[in-house]
Amino acid sequence: MSIISSKNINRLAIPALISGVSEPILSLTDAAVIGNIEFNATESLAAVGIVSTFLSMLIWVLGQTRSAISSIVSQYLGAGKINAIKNLPSQAIFLITSLSVVIILGTYPFSEAIFKLYNASGMILDYSVDYYSIRVFGFPFTLFTIAIFGTFRGLQNTFYPMVIAITGALVNVLFDVLLVYGVGTTIPALNIKGAAYASVIAQVLMAVLSAYYLLKKTDIPLMVKFPFNPEIKRFTYMILNLFVRTLALNVTLYFATSFATAYGTKYIAAYTIAINLWFFGAFLIDGYASAGNILSGKLLGGKHYKTLIDLSNKLIRFGIAAGLIITATGFILYYPIGNLFSNDPEVLSAFYDVFWIILIMQPLCALSFIFDGVFKGLGKMKYLRNLLLVATFIVFVPIVLLTDYLDLKLYGIFIALTFWIIARGIPLIIKFRKTFIPLAQNP
Repeated sequence: MSIISSKNINRLAIPALISGVSEPILSLTDAAVIGNIEFNATESLAAVGIVSTFLSMLIWVLGQTRSAISSIVSQYLGAGKINAIKNLPSQAIFLITSLSVVIILGTYPFSEAIFKLYNASGMILDYSVDYYSIRVFGFPFTLFTIAIFGTFRGLQNTFYPMVIAITGALVNVLFDVLLVYGVGTTIPALNIKGAAYASVIAQVLMAVLSAYYLLKKTDIPLMVKFPFNPEIKRFTYMILNLFVRTLALNVTLYFATSFATAYGTKYIAAYTIAINLWFFGAFLIDGYASAGNILSGKLLGGKHYKTLIDLSNKLIRFGIAAGLIITATGFILYYPIGNLFSNDPEVLSAFYDVFWIILIMQPLCALSFIFDGVFKGLGKMKYLRNLLLVATFIVFVPIVLLTDYLDLKLYGIFIALTFWIIARGIPLIIKFRKTFIPLAQNP
């Protein structure tokens, strides 16, 4: 079977697609369940949206280990030198989980001040602090799982991450229902705190399963041994570039969330539904981005430049098709989707006003995310860093400030996000083709 055959791409992409939606499914499940509780549902939903945005920032900043590990492992696999970096994943996991503990210690006592920066106040602020003070303890387990997923991806295996993610998502749904709503007099209804506990339980379980499958199905050790692998320097450099890049990404999310919160409770509640659905669509498309990440690293390691060009062309077709399917499905289920998350007419009205923008963005998101994954596989983290800095500070921030001045509210936020996606995607395609077409023509 050809390495870039449709069958092989889908063999990697479809399990990666399923495993990739595990984190947004945790947030979507929390939002759907919380949005339908009996008391203060809208305020609770707003709090989930604010905290999910902040946690996503932390996860995306430190979760870049997945891309860095995957890139290095796949390149060594393609070059036939995998034994040279067998001890790298455990060292990377040790560093990143240690840092996550430091972050918990640094944010936990100041959670109220943090969420005030998102314009949260009153009941929404109280609920945000309650939700975060529990969910944050799942953070190290999530990073541990993400790093192991990166190792599996580098080894061209997305099946076990899929199994782990499905298990975690199902457990999260089960405990969400049990702990949020309660069961008679046996289990008290914990409301928003119950959703947080459910997420942490799922995250711990996924970490345990990740360790089990890595040790059982590969010969990659989890025991940390020193001295550091020589590639830890390149790994750290990749992480630093991705760290700066992800900070820029989260400037975008911070502006979007803080503006939505300032517009009022119904707007931040509607934004919570909309942005989580946007994340969900992004992670669905990310399955093909993961395939690009996995295969491009291996092809670069083997110096198969022409095959790399062919891979990019196939991924473009797959990605646009996936984006159009998501768009069409969203329009068909436009109103039922909203009713899953809230029964507040004002919240639903604000959500339906902007949902169409999210849907038409999906093919654009597909191109951006797929080539983002390819560049991560190639190890081009510096270029990704610089591009996102431009997209955020030269494109998104000025547009969202302008639309806020024009009082476009949620319309303005999602219009700015659309231009941000375009600014991220188009330059990647141009840069890729200018770099690798000459190499493919002159092997």
